[in-house]
Amino acid sequence: MSGSTSSYRDRIYIVKDIMLKLIEHNELNQTTLLSFCGLNLKKHKSILDELESNEFVSKNELPYGKRRIILYKPTRKGIEFCTNILEPYEKVFPRRKTINDHTLTNIHQEDNNQERLENERQNGVLTKRE
Repeated sequence: MSGSTSSYRDRIYIVKDIMLKLIEHNELNQTTLLSFCGLNLKKHKSILDELESNEFVSKNELPYGKRRIILYKPTRKGIEFCTNILEPYEKVFPRRKTINDHTLTNIHQEDNNQERLENERQNGVLTKRE
């Protein structure tokens, strides 16, 4: 990731993100789908093409003036693939946590610890040091 501060995302998680967005919204145009998933058309068009060739998504091109709009929809096969393969895969091999995830987790744990200590103090379990 030369010079990039964003983290690397494995291809399988990109596929899962695409499938989940399509399942969630039922149909998205290409630009919106890639934007929702944080993807780049030049870099990730091949993944969309593979999903289409494996019949996990259907692609429909509609004329719009001189341009065309490309719409993607999940297929039954794609939904089953997501449910039976991608979701169990992520349960076994969860995504890598980023530094921000760790920071947020630590902050949340500290907040919970502070709240627990405060409750114990109020209930007379702990006495406050002076």
